Amino acid sequence: MNLHTELLDHITARFGERLQGAPQLTQDALTLSLDNGVQLTIRYAATDAYSLRWTCQAVGKQVEMGIDTAPTHPTLATHPNHLHLADGRAVADPLTRTDASPADNLSALIEALLRDPQLDFPQP
Repeated sequence: MNLHTELLDHITARFGERLQGAPQLTQDALTLSLDNGVQLTIRYAATDAYSLRWTCQAVGKQVEMGIDTAPTHPTLATHPNHLHLADGRAVADPLTRTDASPADNLSALIEALLRDPQLDFPQP
């Protein structure tokens, strides 16, 4: 069983009632829709190498945000993981940790997205 399949099982068991439609599993990603309109794409290359991207509607427009571990922002306290805001800024990741399990990181993110898809970072 690969990591995306394991995550699909975890998400279905933990958040099944909050999913809108069936999640889509592809060769390199898992895509799902939450019942609040968030579209989330999950990519794990390894347990500590991931890209979690989502879109949602905010103030009448489509907003895209994401968390990943590309080592491109060495000055951030959470390096290598960081949060890409809708306005293009990268900030310290408030949710995931590279030493946490993928299921724990994904649970933390989905719980936060269900509360506020912009993670309390309003549109500029």
